[in-house]
Amino acid sequence: MRDFAVDAARNNAEWCAAVCRSHGVAGRFGPDVWSTNAPAPPFYPDVITLRPGVHAPGALSGIERENLSVKDSFADLDLTAHGLTVLFDARWIRRAAATPSPGGALRTGTVTTTAGLELWPGTPFRPGLLHEKSMRLLTFHHGTELAGGAALNRSATEVGVSNVFSTGTHPVWDAVVAAASTLFPGLPLVGYEHGDGLTAALAAGFTTTGPLRVWATPQNR
Repeated sequence: MRDFAVDAARNNAEWCAAVCRSHGVAGRFGPDVWSTNAPAPPFYPDVITLRPGVHAPGALSGIERENLSVKDSFADLDLTAHGLTVLFDARWIRRAAATPSPGGALRTGTVTTTAGLELWPGTPFRPGLLHEKSMRLLTFHHGTELAGGAALNRSATEVGVSNVFSTGTHPVWDAVVAAASTLFPGLPLVGYEHGDGLTAALAAGFTTTGPLRVWATPQNR
């Protein structure tokens, strides 16, 4: 039986690798983990486990830095002995490919300029992301009003959804699904969410496929 959480973890690692590249930070994919060769940008992990059952020493092998964050993709690590504490827990999500359709009341736009990156306040998006062929940064509008945005990244078998935000006036997850079905037809959607974001994703037809946990050293929280 296919482990959809493994697919989502790999897709998410590819997204994180692209963000890190835009900051000049290289990443490396191994059989068990993806990791960076230097500190990752703020809010992004230095290590992502790619399969369940990775032991903590293996996940952290070769990573020697004082500040560290780890995306424990299957919530099966105990990193307390390595000086890390849990930052948050979340759930991987997945939605079957949707039939291309209009985004309802919202109009979809694609970010193509550096100024557009500033719509995600506090998020370390750099201009290099605009040149990643498998990536799309989308905005959603109700008339002239900005309703929200999302990032999409295509991997071999699915499309990742991340950095979804809403201004609070109009729900955007249905528009995310509609945009993805048009840009990347026939591919399922994956990602992870927690709290209100998870509630909104489930309402838009996503289901959960497994837990994940993010760990960080106290200096990196």
